[in-house]
Amino acid sequence: MLNFTRMEEFRLKKWRLILGKQSDPEAEVGLDRDTIGMDNVLEALYDNERKGGLGASSPNVNRWLGDIRQYFPTSVVQVMQKDALERLELHRLLLEPELLQLVEPDVSLVATMLSLNKVMPAKTRETARIVIKKVVEELEKKLRNPLRQAIEGALSRSVRNRRPKLNEVDWNRTIRLNLKHYQADYQTVIPENIIGHGRKGQALRQVILLVDQSGSMASSVVYAGVMGVIMASLKSVRTHFVAFDTAVADLTNEMKDPVDLLFGVQLGGGTDINNALGYAQTLIQTPSDTILVLISDLFEGGNQAEMIKKAAAIKASGVNLIVLLALDDKGAPSFDKALAASLACLEIPSFACTPDKFPELMEAAIGKKDLINWVGKLSG
Repeated sequence: MLNFTRMEEFRLKKWRLILGKQSDPEAEVGLDRDTIGMDNVLEALYDNERKGGLGASSPNVNRWLGDIRQYFPTSVVQVMQKDALERLELHRLLLEPELLQLVEPDVSLVATMLSLNKVMPAKTRETARIVIKKVVEELEKKLRNPLRQAIEGALSRSVRNRRPKLNEVDWNRTIRLNLKHYQADYQTVIPENIIGHGRKGQALRQVILLVDQSGSMASSVVYAGVMGVIMASLKSVRTHFVAFDTAVADLTNEMKDPVDLLFGVQLGGGTDINNALGYAQTLIQTPSDTILVLISDLFEGGNQAEMIKKAAAIKASGVNLIVLLALDDKGAPSFDKALAASLACLEIPSFACTPDKFPELMEAAIGKKDLINWVGKLSG
């Protein structure tokens, strides 16, 4: 009976916190000190009758940021910070180093900071770099090995070097292939076929990441930047990172430092995919060995008819052209369905991809698999 009573009390307190003070005008639900603290920070953010409930002063915001970290787990803190930025227009919080230091870093926060890049004071920029670096390092740690292994494994399978140099010999595969040629008299295998890893030290594929930097693609830009930096570290892949809105910014030379790369992005502009595809065409050297990943929601602000013609020409040249409508964890994105359908008629697949599936996508693309079937199996 005691456990049941405690459970009922817990449920009452939970619903009281969800519904706010107006749901209990007589204060019949008893709240302990910690629950009162939780109630206060929730009221400041979510009470519709108190617009801007955190007030205009930095100390209030500072205190609130500290309180939510005290009362809620990290995943909830990140959601509340995002809601505070949107509901209470507290973007100024990211322009003050002392407040930025208290913020729980995540991809959404990094995207918001990048959107404020142009107005960020110099004194805040260094703090912002520290926050962005922390998020990027966590993402790299999570994604580097899966992406590297997927790409190098796919390249190894796709290249059949039958006359390798000594340092290119794949001894495990060579021995397995030639076990039938074992010579008992010599107690050794005499191989008839020697299998190599391929052209070591040379780029076997060219990957162009063509990234829409309009505001709606902010989180995708962050993930694309991290993926680009990881791929740029692989000698077997020649990687380009090109951001675009109505203009094009080739940030390939910035890929040694992911923070520099992301700070080179200017979020929030318009969209001219036609212009961006035109620039990408100038980068293509060997079409059959090129993978062009256009990361965009396809809301074209440029010449759509010309854009479709360019996409068709790129596809016809032998380039593996892929459209990612989003590269993030947010689920189904908003995108131009009519334009995606037009590209599908050209056998250019358009789909969203979560970051954890991107290594598999690159593996399939390098292996020249049917990506439409691959997406079907993925969603099925």
